[in-house]
Amino acid sequence: MARRTLRKSDNDKPYRVGRSRTGLGLFATAAIAKGDFIIDYKGRRIGHAQAQRLEARGARYVFEIDSRWSIDGSSRRNLMRYANHSCRPNAESALANGKIIILRAIKNIASGDEITYDYGEEYFELFIKPVGCKCAKCANEPRKIRLKPARTRRSSAQRSGDARSGRP
Repeated sequence: MARRTLRKSDNDKPYRVGRSRTGLGLFATAAIAKGDFIIDYKGRRIGHAQAQRLEARGARYVFEIDSRWSIDGSSRRNLMRYANHSCRPNAESALANGKIIILRAIKNIASGDEITYDYGEEYFELFIKPVGCKCAKCANEPRKIRLKPARTRRSSAQRSGDARSGRP
């Protein structure tokens, strides 16, 4: 059986794709210090009109660079697509030279932790809010369900103010 040999660059990656609470996620394989570069968003550069057509068909991996250009990150070679949304993220996306989207740590990330970032308000409103946020912060907070008070049947005496009569 042939063994896969790892290239030096494969060993240098501080992340792996693995199972998370929302499906697949990106996890740290080594400690990542605050401010460190983690990964870049790979994909073909597309125009705004094409990006809108893809999003209308339900494409979720379109990352807007500016008002003219976006990156279609739907290719499985784009490992940053596995970094999930969190309302309390440990990484952030940023532009480098107006072209490449990169993910960098905004706090220290321990080995084994899931790498997450905030997808932004527009994505949240379109895709996450309708089904509910499943990030660790939202899943750990107790849900505040407000129940309607039970309706009690009041007797005619109670309605008229005479509570002494026990008849309805």
